[in-house]
Amino acid sequence: MTAGFTLPASAADAHDARQASAAHGGHQATQAALEGVVQGGPPGAIALAERGHDVWAGRAGTADLATGRQPRSDDRFRVGSITKTFVATVMLQLEAEGKLSLDDTVDHWLPGLVRGNGHDGGKIRLRQLLNHTSGIYSYTDDEDFKRQEFGTGFLRHRYDTWTPEQIVRLAMTHQPSFDPDSKKWGYSDTNYILAGMVIRKATGHSYAHEIERRILRPLHMDSTTLPGTRARVPGPSGRSYSKLTGELAGPAEPDSVTYDVTELNPSLAGAAGEIISNTPDLNRFYRVLLSGRLLPKRQLEEMTTTEPIKGMPTVSYGLGLMKIKLSCGVDVWGHNGGIQGSISQTVATTGGGHVLSLNFNGDWNVHEQRVVEAEFCGA
Repeated sequence: MTAGFTLPASAADAHDARQASAAHGGHQATQAALEGVVQGGPPGAIALAERGHDVWAGRAGTADLATGRQPRSDDRFRVGSITKTFVATVMLQLEAEGKLSLDDTVDHWLPGLVRGNGHDGGKIRLRQLLNHTSGIYSYTDDEDFKRQEFGTGFLRHRYDTWTPEQIVRLAMTHQPSFDPDSKKWGYSDTNYILAGMVIRKATGHSYAHEIERRILRPLHMDSTTLPGTRARVPGPSGRSYSKLTGELAGPAEPDSVTYDVTELNPSLAGAAGEIISNTPDLNRFYRVLLSGRLLPKRQLEEMTTTEPIKGMPTVSYGLGLMKIKLSCGVDVWGHNGGIQGSISQTVATTGGGHVLSLNFNGDWNVHEQRVVEAEFCGA
């Protein structure tokens, strides 16, 4: 979902991480950052860092405001736009198998679907869906959608089912964000809804089936699921909370009403953000992906060929994968994600040798990049 893309940590965040490290050393800096984010916003958090034989699990706050249950390191949660890396990986595998080309147009696979108000699927390549250079309007920016799904309208609509066709039709009621030939960049959840539809056309199976067959089962990611329209989060899991301000992952007053949003129909996110996982599974996926064991060399090079983002010199975007240059000069690869009540991120160094996954069970005042800075730059 839209909160799957955020600004890198500020200079103050990086300074705080280094100060915490100087005071505590090792992963205590990461723990301090985790606690600091929880103090200013979401109820609870978990994190898992792995580097060779060094494995550290952190937690802060509470997983359930009603019972006081503490977060567990194996808790499952909605990962939001981290889903995009899984979808892009499947698309690149299909390219390697000759079942599609990233230079194919959207119209080649989905004729006539991307049309209206200036949208033209005949001009947009599959690659542009994956790296967000298509210009296709993001349906999650629609004001009515935001009121219904991210505002208090959610309480009436949380179990509604959205089909991919409905989502694309909603996006087509708006003008494109820019022309696909303009070489601009703009994050759009609609891109990945379309990518999921292309996977079905190319394979005869849903993107969920292909992710399960190609990634989850081979990597024994037994805690990761694609729930479709199922509203519950499998256990073990805590609860998820939102202020329902109408903006996902925005600021909120600490004394405003907090809503339990754990149960929801994730079809509103689909291939843009429906996956449920936990930190061990996410670490395994990105470690294996970045080590070159899921994609041939050429496809991994395509995935890690990034587009610059105007106004954000330390962040660039590849194919379902972000590259972030941290304050200490370290490059990390990964993705973050937000969906109602859940903000997550996984990042890893080049090659996957050092990986961190984290989740906050609230979607307001979350500054997850502070934790990333502490883990990779604090020492």
